[in-house]
Amino acid sequence: MDSKTPNSLQRYFLQQKALFHRNYRLFMIGQTLSLIGTWIQRMAMIWLAYRITGSAFVLGIVGFCEQIPIFLIAPFAGVFADRWNKHKALCRIEALALIQAFILGIITLLGIVQIWHIIVLSLFLGIINAFEVPVRQSFVVEMVDRDKDALSNAIALNSTVFNLSRLIGPAIAGILISAVGEGWCFMANSFSYGMVLTSLLLMKIVSSKTFQKEKGNVLMRLKEGIIYIKEQNSMRNLLILLAIVSFCSASVKTLAPVFVKKILNGDASTLGFLMGASGIGAISGALFLTKQKTIALLKRIVSYTGILLGTALLCFAISKSLILSLIFVSFAGLAQMMHTACTNTLLQLQVDDDKRGRVMSFYTVCLQGTMPFGSLVAGTIAGIFGGPWAMASMGIICLAGIFLFRNKNRKNSILPQ
Repeated sequence: MDSKTPNSLQRYFLQQKALFHRNYRLFMIGQTLSLIGTWIQRMAMIWLAYRITGSAFVLGIVGFCEQIPIFLIAPFAGVFADRWNKHKALCRIEALALIQAFILGIITLLGIVQIWHIIVLSLFLGIINAFEVPVRQSFVVEMVDRDKDALSNAIALNSTVFNLSRLIGPAIAGILISAVGEGWCFMANSFSYGMVLTSLLLMKIVSSKTFQKEKGNVLMRLKEGIIYIKEQNSMRNLLILLAIVSFCSASVKTLAPVFVKKILNGDASTLGFLMGASGIGAISGALFLTKQKTIALLKRIVSYTGILLGTALLCFAISKSLILSLIFVSFAGLAQMMHTACTNTLLQLQVDDDKRGRVMSFYTVCLQGTMPFGSLVAGTIAGIFGGPWAMASMGIICLAGIFLFRNKNRKNSILPQ
């Protein structure tokens, strides 16, 4: 056998075309550390808020304040993303996030933190994220020098890193909280933002095109983006399907404690197993997508992962076995992640550069902005009828929404017929 023939691991890395681009390699290093730091802070913030107040209601307020700005502000942020130099804008946004984490860390270490500090800083972070996500999503294409083959790979790698950090971050947070307290968790996140900021500053961006000379105010540019999406049947349908999937998938995280306690008769470790299974499913899907796939296959994945998610939710709703529940939750995580990543790729490949920020801002709204409402609906149904009925309802909503949408848009849908 030729000694120069690459082994399986080498072949796998050779398929990661996005990593051939220096700017993206820098981003991956910084973003990996930043995402781990984000999950560390998220866990520490929830723990701190509950330790101070002992109120589950306050936990909901903190989570709501971090999430709702994405729903309200992201579409407008997309307009600015199309006007700004995305590289410079992302550097400034990450600097603001660093400051937010640093302030939270300092007041916690000094022992002067109060619940209103946490709520205000959560809201501030939510506003930062409302700008960061569409700018970052639309900047990916520049980091890979507009290489379409590398773009889909970059999006899949981003998803892999996100889901790995979702497993690693909370585990580190638990250790740090027990060992040194919440304040150092926030300082660790501040450091992680410094790493991603450093990676951005080290990049060599040949041309980060801006569109600052466009006429019209923010509302006019936003309206133009809405009309553009409406006229592009494929984009419109992708976003509607994403909203359905994201709305329904939120029920897993929201209702997991109910299933652990009342159905599976478990404890905190059981909850950890369930969330870990969801993360493993998501990572498996992301690793599958890191290999270059055809556009036709991506479209089929978008279609069938929505159906897979609805089916997994229904099966999880009726399961009374821990092993089966872990399997169904892992399939739900796989379906949600693959649907999200494929939708992102298909949108990025179709959108015009001068509207990329606006389209990706609506992607952000459909992905993250619908989840709080999905959690609210699932929680309300669970409070009245119980967790299994709520989970089954979300599965039915997912399947019904996809099939009704498919039939209504048979001619124009991106779904395979």
